[in-house]
Amino acid sequence: MKIVDIKATTIALPLEAPLRHASGAHWGRFVRTMVEVITDEGLSGWGELGGGGESAENSVTSLLPYLKGHDPLQLEQLRWKIMNPVASLYNSRMQVHAAIEMACMDVAGKALGIRACDLIGGALRESVPFASYLFYRYGNAENGFGDEFSADEIVKEAKRQKSLNGFKTHKLKGGVFKPDHDVEVFSALADAFPGDSFRLDPNSVWSVEDSIRVAGQIAHIRNDYFEDPCFGLEGMRRLRDRISIPTATNTVVVNFEQLATCIRNESVDVILLDTTFWGGLRQAYRAGQILEAFQFGTSVHSSGEAGVQLASMLHLGAALPNMSFAADAHYHHLLDDIIVGGKMQYVDGEIALPKGPGLGVEVDRDKLEHYAGHYRDVGGYTYDRDPQRPGWYSVQPESRYADPLARRA
Repeated sequence: MKIVDIKATTIALPLEAPLRHASGAHWGRFVRTMVEVITDEGLSGWGELGGGGESAENSVTSLLPYLKGHDPLQLEQLRWKIMNPVASLYNSRMQVHAAIEMACMDVAGKALGIRACDLIGGALRESVPFASYLFYRYGNAENGFGDEFSADEIVKEAKRQKSLNGFKTHKLKGGVFKPDHDVEVFSALADAFPGDSFRLDPNSVWSVEDSIRVAGQIAHIRNDYFEDPCFGLEGMRRLRDRISIPTATNTVVVNFEQLATCIRNESVDVILLDTTFWGGLRQAYRAGQILEAFQFGTSVHSSGEAGVQLASMLHLGAALPNMSFAADAHYHHLLDDIIVGGKMQYVDGEIALPKGPGLGVEVDRDKLEHYAGHYRDVGGYTYDRDPQRPGWYSVQPESRYADPLARRA
């Protein structure tokens, strides 16, 4: 089996409402680059990358000369052909490799009649739990969703999500407003859902000192962990030494060099593994094995997925023995998906591992073209800017927080 072609299609998938985060916003849509690897046997495999509001089509298709004739089963060769650490200094290929590897594992699984998780050791669980992942959202005038800034508004949305999807873990994406506002909202969530677990993620924009102060204020809550309140391995290490809540990161441990330093210095307790940030499903699983050996916790990170990447996240979550926490997903914020059968469904806060070979999902080509057309109509967006705060950009530690009382900037 050999690769004969690699295709890339950029899509824009609409969200219920624009999602605000500490560095900017998702402007009412996710922009994803869907990758198709085609073999000489007529099989296709699918991968996905994105999250920054931009197309990666050219980066993907430029690798065809490197990979034409490559056997998709030779995944370790694939890693070195794309992610040679010195050659990659000139053009970061981590996420591009992740999408192509995803597609190769999909097509290899189809050829062999096995699931993608079986290529990394098999499944320990047949469904994966997820957190509710709550954002401060701008309003969407077309459908009435969003416009949630206050504690009461966030709690109301969390109750809707729990009713729809059965979530038992709730994650608040903070850092948009001053820390005291996040404490008020987070505390209200904890009061509203006794018995559930919680996590607060300000996207790294607080100082170590503010992070220590907030940790003391929320220590009584049933926290899974305190995720990326400040930036850097040293900042997170200083914080961990001074608080009682477990810490977590998806930003400062995203490769094996950082992982080694984190373990050596005991900088962070829980590492969230991403099937694109780490350069692929195999690399994320390998990092999980290292974390298991050193008795560190892990979970699965979300970078704004459509159904293909979500499938890769499910295969990772199914295979990790030390996945002690519900995974993250933006998926419930999507209005639609490009996979056959429509969006995957949550049942009691969990999504079942797909049963078919490879990733277990198929791309609906009509929907792919429809949302490619939507991308051509609306274009990308600047992920690290806020559409209603002209001239603003984030700094770390943050000092220019938004005003929760200002419905429009």
